Amino acid sequence: MKSSAIAAISTAQGEGGIGIIRISGDDAIKIADKIFRCAGDKKLSDLEGYRASFGYIEKDGEKIDEAVALVFKAPHSYTGENVVEISCHGGLFITKQVLRTVLDAGAVPAQAGEFTKRAFLNGKIDLAEAESVMDIIKAKSESAARVALVTKDGALSKKINEIKDDLINKAAHLSAWADYPEEDIPEITEESLQGSLNKAEEKLMHLLSKYDMGQTVKEGIDTVIAGRPNVGKSTLMNLLTGSEKSIVTEIPGTTRDIIEETVTLGNVILKLSDTAGIRETENTVEKIGVERAKQRLLNCGLVLAVFDSSLPLNDDDKELIETVKSVPSVAVINKSDLQRKMDTEYIESKIKHTVYISASKGEGLKDLIKVIEEITGTANFNPSEGILSNERQRDAANSALNSVKEAKEALALGMTFDAVTVSLEEAIGSLLELTGEKASDEIVDKVFHNFCVGK
Repeated sequence: MKSSAIAAISTAQGEGGIGIIRISGDDAIKIADKIFRCAGDKKLSDLEGYRASFGYIEKDGEKIDEAVALVFKAPHSYTGENVVEISCHGGLFITKQVLRTVLDAGAVPAQAGEFTKRAFLNGKIDLAEAESVMDIIKAKSESAARVALVTKDGALSKKINEIKDDLINKAAHLSAWADYPEEDIPEITEESLQGSLNKAEEKLMHLLSKYDMGQTVKEGIDTVIAGRPNVGKSTLMNLLTGSEKSIVTEIPGTTRDIIEETVTLGNVILKLSDTAGIRETENTVEKIGVERAKQRLLNCGLVLAVFDSSLPLNDDDKELIETVKSVPSVAVINKSDLQRKMDTEYIESKIKHTVYISASKGEGLKDLIKVIEEITGTANFNPSEGILSNERQRDAANSALNSVKEAKEALALGMTFDAVTVSLEEAIGSLLELTGEKASDEIVDKVFHNFCVGK
């Protein structure tokens, strides 16, 4: 079936050195030939694949811009179709003009993620690999980018296929043995079947156990900086962000609302919130800030509880210690360069992770990063290990695990191999859904719905 040619701007829309308009489809090269004039006598259709030509974009006999056209011929392209990428001068007006010229020549506007969707439908990548494309684009740290890249290269799919292939072999053997009793097919042993189920269960549980850590690396963790006034919360915020995000003064209660910023520390992205100093106050505005700070403490993923080591513990400090008991937290004992008057042993007895820093002098930051990586489980994070990257994949893996457990239970109860096969086939179906080999149109559309146009 002939595929319509789609086109879109594939670079960020704004001023830049170049802008790229991508065209994909059976008539992509034919359409490009209508609007692109090579500097020589050749047409783009005369070029072999993986060749580029310098020339200019023309509309109604008028030159619009100089450009370079890069030709990819099916099936050796990103989408598996004929593809032409036109690189023109960057800028909103020029790129939109070139795109409009391409559309007038016969292409249709690409939908969100349609290039990658065609790559999936044409068998160039599976669904898990397709999802990693947007993860690469959205990566906020080196670790997140490396995870997405190895997933794009098939690290996760390889793990899923190893589990799936073993289960398929066992299910096929069981079906053949049951359906063709007159044939000389060796009966599968209970020990062999049990071994395969144990391996599948172990591998799926390992994948699922790494999910939260992967999400922390990929998306970051909501982190609240909390403490009574003037302990150095805003100074710590400025140290972590590397800029003057929060106002620092000697006046207690300077920060009255939540100040937010995203930073990358080691393998972890922290979505930081510098909150109002927690204390009893009669000031109406400050009281609102304190209440917001307390509410944020209950809903965050990590607390950096800041204490001033140059002052004795007071009731506000102790209230904070009690509050953070139910949340992963680090006791950040600040102003370590001053004479210590605080009972730090009390803090260490209540909060498992404690770090001593001087936020104003930038001391102790490496120790803080190390502890945060330990708490989030990213200290020994290996970006080259394929991980589940979203809830769709996690749900499919979890469904497969539950089916494997049901198969093991049926086997333990002495049920027939037919009953075990039913659970095996359900597990296989979930794994096929994860990679997209057996995914409904609704699931596929949902995956590509959040893609940017042009990718």
